[in-house]
Amino acid sequence: MTSFFEGIADLFVNHLFWPLDQLRFMHSWWGANFINWILAAIGFVAFIYWMLQLKQYSDNDEEDKSISSHSYL
Repeated sequence: MTSFFEGIADLFVNHLFWPLDQLRFMHSWWGANFINWILAAIGFVAFIYWMLQLKQYSDNDEEDKSISSHSYL
């Protein structure tokens, strides 16, 4: 059973994370953080898309904003 977990560790450390190890030893800050910038851009685009969808539903008055369930609303 120990060899199974050592095999999984070898797979991740020596093979799947190899590209990230190469980025770590680059001399360029921009090159080493390229993946971070891509993920930040994807997150920003997803946030804008989500906000536009929320605005669309808000403009269509599809949400039930009645105060029938709780008196404090």
